[in-house]
Amino acid sequence: MELGLLSKVDVQEVCGKQPGWVVSGDGKSIHAEFNFSDFAEAWGFMCEVAIHADKHDHHPEWENVYNKVLIKLTTHDADGLTSRDTKLVFKIAEILERRKYIGINTQAS
Repeated sequence: MELGLLSKVDVQEVCGKQPGWVVSGDGKSIHAEFNFSDFAEAWGFMCEVAIHADKHDHHPEWENVYNKVLIKLTTHDADGLTSRDTKLVFKIAEILERRKYIGINTQAS
């Protein structure tokens, strides 16, 4: 299956609709850092995202430290951002609405 890369405009549009997502310097990925009430909420969020990601064969790069989760999205097969990434951004937003999510770290690098 061929995956078309998103335009810079498309990527900026998604980031504008979903606060906290930042485009990397090379434009090949986006990332965001989310804060939760505690470790259990952060881990539960990651589990919920993982189940969805696995079903759609599109897995985020991420790290977790206590109540913080940093997520980086890119489509490795396409060497950049595709609709797989934007679909996962919107799914993550949906999951966040159900979690004890306390904010976005807008200083995430």
